[in-house]
Amino acid sequence: MVLHCSFLAMSSDFKSNGLEAKSSGRDCLAYDMLDDIEEQGTGSSTSSMLGNREGWSLTERFLRGHRASAGDRNDLLDADEKRGQLLRRRYGPLISGIAYCISSCSMILLNKVVLTSYNFNAGISLMFYQNLICSVVVILLGVSGAVSVEKLNWKLIRVWIPVNVIFVGMLVSGMYSLKYINIAMVTILKNVTNIMTAIGEFYIFRKHQNQKVWMALFLMIISAVSGGITDLSFDATGYTWQILNCVLTASYSLTLRRVMDKAKPLTRSGSLSEFSMVLLNNLLSLPFAIFLIILFGEWDYVMTVDVVKLPMFWIFATASGFLGLAISFTSMWFLHQTGPTTYSLVGSLNKIPISIAGIIVFKVPLSLPNSFSILFGLFAGIFFAMAKMS
Repeated sequence: MVLHCSFLAMSSDFKSNGLEAKSSGRDCLAYDMLDDIEEQGTGSSTSSMLGNREGWSLTERFLRGHRASAGDRNDLLDADEKRGQLLRRRYGPLISGIAYCISSCSMILLNKVVLTSYNFNAGISLMFYQNLICSVVVILLGVSGAVSVEKLNWKLIRVWIPVNVIFVGMLVSGMYSLKYINIAMVTILKNVTNIMTAIGEFYIFRKHQNQKVWMALFLMIISAVSGGITDLSFDATGYTWQILNCVLTASYSLTLRRVMDKAKPLTRSGSLSEFSMVLLNNLLSLPFAIFLIILFGEWDYVMTVDVVKLPMFWIFATASGFLGLAISFTSMWFLHQTGPTTYSLVGSLNKIPISIAGIIVFKVPLSLPNSFSILFGLFAGIFFAMAKMS
């Protein structure tokens, strides 16, 4: 208390002689320091005041260093982000392409296993189960916010029903053709779809193809005819289903374009994403599938056949359903990573491992002419994809 009073007294003396104190630099400095102390109402000494100023300088240096280290961390984060983007650009197309090819090949092989190895004679029921899995998964992804899915309305459903009827017919005919024909010949005969699509585009959309495309289509016709003639396991029923599948697949691709243009104004967002189309096709196909199951008597067959009691059968059937959805996702991913041209070319190249795997896994009997026809058809598909690029 005494120190505090004497300190204030010194302060008043300095103030009373302010003009004299300001005449020298040292007195002016002392005056300013004491004046600051009096205004703060503290009893600290001059040395403590200097210590505070040193503390402020240390704090300022610390904050400056902290800001510098934060800036360094931001630079490191930016570098890591750029490195991640570079890796995605470099390896994204390769990884997405491999995922697309694996899911596509596995889907066809699993369907063949379920229909042929287990001798399951209810292709429509298998389609219903697969589409049900796809619908449930897409709905869950949409509810969780992982993907953007358009909310369905009756106007949109009415517009989409015609293309969905074709979609169901395409899947059913594909199931039955795969049951009776080996995978290699199914792959070659699918080239007929490209021919029908090109003809439909010419007459409906007035889209002209170049000479290379028509040459590739002509080679596809030769390979399909020669492959059928030399097929040692020829089955008229299977070939009938496959021709019907080619017609429906071409009709689906031609109809889908017009239906999409009509459907877009009926959506809230003004566009229709791939996920929304997957949901529309799979969800709307379920009532049609139930009708066909009852019509063809598959319900009684499914309820009485012994194969449905085998756990491995359900594992294969369920896996094929998830792979059907995986094809939709991986194809969109691969298309986004590359482009339509690369996507089309890889799709044609993908037929080669599918055909080879089908021949090896299911021990398909082949003759030399039939093997040549299959190879000829595969390379005709590649030539078609390259002709479309030019």
